[in-house]
Amino acid sequence: MMVNGSRLRQIGWAVTLAICFSAFMALTFKVNSVKSEVRLAERRIVSLQQEKTILETEFETRASQHQLAQWNAVDFGYEPPRADQYLESERQLAALGEVPSRDAPSPIRVAQAPEAGRVMKYPEMVSPLTGKPVHNRVESGALAAALAQGGELLAEGGR
Repeated sequence: MMVNGSRLRQIGWAVTLAICFSAFMALTFKVNSVKSEVRLAERRIVSLQQEKTILETEFETRASQHQLAQWNAVDFGYEPPRADQYLESERQLAALGEVPSRDAPSPIRVAQAPEAGRVMKYPEMVSPLTGKPVHNRVESGALAAALAQGGELLAEGGR
């Protein structure tokens, strides 16, 4: 009998563990499904908040457009363009221009080409440290030596 009781206890524990494991798995699935629903609800809340922001912006824009339309009508007298005011091509735009009158000023010109035979003379380069004119160029190898001597080679015209 002892063996049968021991065997029944083992089977009882196995059944109890199986029931606990199945309850654990059921609760795990339930928790995961609730978490999923919460995530979906949060996403829906975020999308609704974005939609609300868009609608608020749209409302404020339309309200300001209405206010601008009132100001245009009352204060400034602006009107939207009519269909006959649009141009179809550049030729129509050019036809709107007028020929300049005889007493009209000449157009402003900003570029000038050098005249033939004329050499452009630039001002002399001056050292900002000494104020003396710079006379000669230094080769890259001699520049290091010149800088080692204090950098006076450029301003003094060479030694």
